[in-house]
Amino acid sequence: MSKNQLKESFEVENAFEAFHTTGFVAWTGDELVCQDNERINIVNVESGKVDRSIRGGATEVETDDATYTFAVNLDGNLILSAHKSGLLKLWDGQSCSLVRMWRGVHQGPISRVAFSPSKDTEIVASGGCDASVRIWDYTKKICLANLRGCQGVIGLLTFATAEPLIYAVGDDNRIFGWNYKSREVICTLEAHYSRVTSLSLTPEEDFLVSTSRDKVLILWNLKEKKSVKVIPAYEALESSFILPNGISLPGGITLPPEGIYVAVGGESGQIKVWEVTKAKIIFTQTNSLVSKAEEEGGLAITQLLWCPKSQRIGIVTADHNILIHNIGTFHCAKQLIGFSDEILDMAFVGKKDRYLAVATNSPDIKFYDTTTMNCQVLKGHTDIVMSLAARGKLLVSASKDSTVRLWSLKPDSFDVTCIGVGRKHTASISSVAMSRLSTSFFASVSQDLCLKVWTIPKDPKVDEEASLACTATQIVHEKDVNSVTVSPNDKLLATGSQDKTAKIWNTSNLSLVGVLKGHKRPVWCVRFSPVDQVLLTSSADGTIRIWAITSFTCLKTFEGHEGSVLRAEFISRGMQILSADADGFIKLWSIKTNECVTTLDHHEGRVWTMALPTNERHFFSGGSDSKLLQWRDVTEEKRTEERKKVQEVVLQEQELNNLLHQGKFQKALQIAIRLEKPQMTLKIVKKIVEGQVEGLEETIDGLNDMDKETLLNHAAKWNTNSKNSRPAQLVVNILLKNMLAGSFQPSGAARIVETLLPYTDRHLRRVTEFMKDLDFVEYTLKSMQPHADTRSFQPSGAARIVETLLPYTDRHLRRVTEFMKDLNFVEYTLKSMQPHADTS
Repeated sequence: MSKNQLKESFEVENAFEAFHTTGFVAWTGDELVCQDNERINIVNVESGKVDRSIRGGATEVETDDATYTFAVNLDGNLILSAHKSGLLKLWDGQSCSLVRMWRGVHQGPISRVAFSPSKDTEIVASGGCDASVRIWDYTKKICLANLRGCQGVIGLLTFATAEPLIYAVGDDNRIFGWNYKSREVICTLEAHYSRVTSLSLTPEEDFLVSTSRDKVLILWNLKEKKSVKVIPAYEALESSFILPNGISLPGGITLPPEGIYVAVGGESGQIKVWEVTKAKIIFTQTNSLVSKAEEEGGLAITQLLWCPKSQRIGIVTADHNILIHNIGTFHCAKQLIGFSDEILDMAFVGKKDRYLAVATNSPDIKFYDTTTMNCQVLKGHTDIVMSLAARGKLLVSASKDSTVRLWSLKPDSFDVTCIGVGRKHTASISSVAMSRLSTSFFASVSQDLCLKVWTIPKDPKVDEEASLACTATQIVHEKDVNSVTVSPNDKLLATGSQDKTAKIWNTSNLSLVGVLKGHKRPVWCVRFSPVDQVLLTSSADGTIRIWAITSFTCLKTFEGHEGSVLRAEFISRGMQILSADADGFIKLWSIKTNECVTTLDHHEGRVWTMALPTNERHFFSGGSDSKLLQWRDVTEEKRTEERKKVQEVVLQEQELNNLLHQGKFQKALQIAIRLEKPQMTLKIVKKIVEGQVEGLEETIDGLNDMDKETLLNHAAKWNTNSKNSRPAQLVVNILLKNMLAGSFQPSGAARIVETLLPYTDRHLRRVTEFMKDLDFVEYTLKSMQPHADTRSFQPSGAARIVETLLPYTDRHLRRVTEFMKDLNFVEYTLKSMQPHADTS
């Protein structure tokens, strides 16, 4: 839809949410299986989207059975999870349906589970906080063995493939091996002095490699049950796996058939490949995107993954990112962001707004390619990035580390480099804004109360970080400055502050142009209109104001948000406003009418930021719930749908008239019900009743449940008018019989009973009185017949009058008697359906 046209509706096109917040990750080829609190998410590697999820509870209603750990079988089609309740649950990996469930019997939580890699066995293992390892046949749900020897919490479980062997590690840092068929301990390997973090068996299963946080990796001979090599790694190691022989590494390195090659990752953030039989490093990663752990023994890499199918290595980092590298070049092919924490700001970068820079509660900037949602992480700041601004290929970031950084995107590539750093602020920088006409300058505001204007170098050197020049500085507010923006002609700047004011400044010398006063609480956001000489401000007082920048007066106030309005943007060439608040709502406003056009409510916390591309066909929003949502403008689609609906209604109304003319009442009734026309429906019911009552029952029985429910609601409305009580009661009578027979169960039955009962009771009393009158008239007329023995009043022509009145009175009496039966049945049934009624 054109940016000049007014918007009316947006829908979520894509939602990029947290999918990995705890636990470990399994790689099944095209998919990653990750744990996110109580959910297990299956994520498509290429798209980065969650394809499907397994919830912790056995049912959707059950939400408190938290997932502690999980394992995936070799084929990736089965997932085993352990839960707070002590249950082990086996899930189908494709449909995410529960296959089997049994109690784990451990005395305490289950800390680790594993599948046997042997394809001809249906064996799984569980390790608990009670220091025991249990072996299960998951088809029969029986425990085959209870293996003891470890101490403390079981942290690792590894099956052998060829023999019925399993290895486990507890808190005592000893590696135990059992034959789980004979239940005998076959080995106890003791040499580590800190937590053992990984176990890797060689393909022949005669050697085992272990890594630990004691900064050594050990090669064990399983036949001799002793360590062969104890290799100092000089860093705490978190994960390892054995590389197959014949693999090629960068630098022309090919792993020969002899030797054992182990890839390890730890606190340095680099992958290293050891030839452990010679205790020699043969490869060290030089292009690591993982930051070194901040303190000794801290976490950087938490897990390494190997996918034999694609020949790629996966790295799981301490901040829940997943990096995928091609083994031959170690080029990073994909970065997936498992958890973004709070999303603080966003900005579009590059041609056609293809790339999206996202600032989160982190010193790193996430840089997405919106066509694939592949991500790279921009490192440089040392504290949380607070604000982003972009124009063309340039991106400016501001951080709590008191610096601004200028980044440049290489043409036709996904490479971004820092080309300049500005260090003039003395406190956290809260907002930055780029010039609009050109890329000659940008402005920044900070908690040091200063507004600064920075010059962007004309020919920056991409290979080095230049020191950015600050051309002007001004103390602009009495309290922290929250926002800054540049006018469309680059001549003015505007700032918004905690002091409840917004101010307008001259860009050339930062002289004060005007002060805008009126908000009752701090001003969070300021924006110039793209077409008019007005300024928009949003505030913590829940209002949005538009000010004239010539007279500094408030022209319009928009009220509707209950919480602080954290962000607001002009759209549709300044004719509408998009605003976001602290309650998670995004509102679309019409400036002309001062009315809220629509409210979007898919966020579950504060919405800090929105990013709109130039064409305005979609926009992104982010906030404290870690959700990055992509909204699509569906205004034109909704209008087209409405036009189609109108055309369909016209055609159906014509068909309805034709059917009535042809006397086809059943089909006419269906159409009238679907068109939501109660009066037309009443007219048709009356026509059917005029023919015969049995015909009405046959017609209603031919309706589907949805149409019956609509008809029941219509009948409840007709029943409020005594003129329409007869057809209403006939319809209700037939539908209640269907309900008692179990063939029709409407939703909201209690509400319908509440509506029908008082009017039915009133009609019953009225008809009872009418029936008394009819009984009296009938008796009197019969007594006036010629053969009757009566000495009462005898008018002239009495015989003729009696002859005229009696048949009709008799007919009315029969009709009212039938109506009374219907009313009595309806009243009794409705009363029995009331919540307090004792009915079976």
